[in-house]
Amino acid sequence: MLLPLIVPAIVVGVASSLLLIGLTELSRLLKGVLWELLPDAIGVGRYSAPWTIAVLTGTGLAVGLVVWKVPGHAGPDPATTGLVDPPMPPSVVPSLLLTAVLGLAGGVSLGPENPITAANIALAAWLGGKAMRGSRVELWAALAAAGTVGALFGTPVAAALILTESLASRPAPGALWDKLFAPLIAGGAGSLTTVLIAHPTIDLALPALSGSRWGDVPAALAVSSLGALAGMAAVHVFPYTHAAFRKLGHPVAAITAGGLVLGLLGALGGQLTLFKGLEEVRVLAADPSGWSSGQFALMTVVKLAALTIAATCGFRGGRIFPSLFVGVALGLGVSALVPEVHPTIAVACAVLGLLLAITRQGWLSLFTAALLAADPHVLPLLCVALLPAWLLVTGRPQMQLHDDGTPLR
Repeated sequence: MLLPLIVPAIVVGVASSLLLIGLTELSRLLKGVLWELLPDAIGVGRYSAPWTIAVLTGTGLAVGLVVWKVPGHAGPDPATTGLVDPPMPPSVVPSLLLTAVLGLAGGVSLGPENPITAANIALAAWLGGKAMRGSRVELWAALAAAGTVGALFGTPVAAALILTESLASRPAPGALWDKLFAPLIAGGAGSLTTVLIAHPTIDLALPALSGSRWGDVPAALAVSSLGALAGMAAVHVFPYTHAAFRKLGHPVAAITAGGLVLGLLGALGGQLTLFKGLEEVRVLAADPSGWSSGQFALMTVVKLAALTIAATCGFRGGRIFPSLFVGVALGLGVSALVPEVHPTIAVACAVLGLLLAITRQGWLSLFTAALLAADPHVLPLLCVALLPAWLLVTGRPQMQLHDDGTPLR
């Protein structure tokens, strides 16, 4: 029963990774045009305030036009969608990927994870159903989701953790590892393809711990709770900003206005608060002493506000990678303000709390925080720090809305 799934799982995993790599490369090339070639050609500072505002406003206009005019309209309202949802019609995929490329290149504070996962699920369900008549849509969706998440994180472990939580919410007969067998193959194929071609890494090379101390425990509990509270503040304003943009009544107006706000935020927070945040977060981690606690606080607030605006005005993108930047900036700010808190503990615990609030994925949050630290001494502290942070977020509104604009719980 499981053997016939091996080849389809490998094909879906590799294809999911290749589409992600193509999307990333295309956005990188367009980013070079928008932020290097054009400003140099007209004699404007690459990341000056006027250029930042102009590019992000123009990006909003371009994305709004795609959502309005291009067939498929880039899918449903992104504020109502999650990371892994039922398959969309394949006709949505071109417009969805186009808006993702424009947003990634234009400096919008969203990652590629939601659009690329939705696109891969739609394509796998459509093509897989044609190739294997009578197969279940859920199978292809699980394979594509696992392959994409594995490719995004460079390891199939993240895919397994997400699917485990998903399966726990929808219990069905059969052994857990039977259900995970094919998705793990897809996740492994997707992650290996990405690792071999693009060589991704999330390791920030943070200072190593010499061993845990008693004082690290209260510090971990406090910082993870602070991260969760910061994330919940964004969750709280999420429906209000969404309602404000919806009142504009047209996707072009709403997304262009959102781009203008993002441009103003980018001008305030600086170059590092633009884009999805993965490359920028490495700059912060490489020289934690290069910024004061006040500067870290400003970047934290600006990036969290930019994430909220981008996710509610209509830009298509994911929230995991921008949340990483927010968590790292918050953690380094705490360590700068209170030097007794080790920067690795501060960063890992802040990221853990932020991701718990934003994603409500406990295993994924724990895994990502541990992956950032890359230090075995941090894992026991993270397991303890997760508990108070989870108490702060569980049962409360999520950063996702129903179609009528009310928060999902």
